[in-house]
Amino acid sequence: MKAKYAINLSKGLTFFFILLLMFVYQNFTLGPWVYLALHGTYGFLWLLKDRIFPDKQWEQFVSIPQGIFIFIVVNLYWIAPFILISSGTVPPLPLVAVAISLNIFGVFLHFVSDAQKYYTLKYQKGLITEGFFARCRNINYLGEIFIYTAFAMLTQHWLPFLIIGGFISTVFIPNMLKKDKSLSRYSEFDDYKNRSGLLLPKLFLSSVSQQQEKTVI
Repeated sequence: MKAKYAINLSKGLTFFFILLLMFVYQNFTLGPWVYLALHGTYGFLWLLKDRIFPDKQWEQFVSIPQGIFIFIVVNLYWIAPFILISSGTVPPLPLVAVAISLNIFGVFLHFVSDAQKYYTLKYQKGLITEGFFARCRNINYLGEIFIYTAFAMLTQHWLPFLIIGGFISTVFIPNMLKKDKSLSRYSEFDDYKNRSGLLLPKLFLSSVSQQQEKTVI
């Protein structure tokens, strides 16, 4: 089976899992509804994204036990709605507003940068150094971190943040470093690396980096 099947199953079930929690705990307050709208919709958007511009790394084949393991690991993200709904915690409105805003930014960065990468590489192989990737080499991962940080904020609990940190340290960062190693085969990568951040955008460049960018352009 492809690795994406386990991930897609989790994403597609997220909306229904959250809704089930709401009925089990009879919690239909503001927090659960907002969480359902944000995380549930994100799951459906992920499936739509996979249909239109799939991520190549999740197309690899894995064994059935590995697929089950991936499904379980991805479902660690379900701990956040469980904590929120089972505890009956009602997040304050300012926090809800910040979480929604951060989530919107995250979805925008994650999905649009992935679309740029997919369609650029589809028609022209090589190093992508413009658009969303001009100042950050992994803006899609930054968007995904924003998304799950927004979910964790609504719970007002430390555990979802710990889970996010676990994914960042064991999945995101290794993948980013692996990507850098792969891109290093391009002669212009060193210049690109100097004017872009690994995860955070390098918004302010030195005069030397600016001159290098003009030379590349």
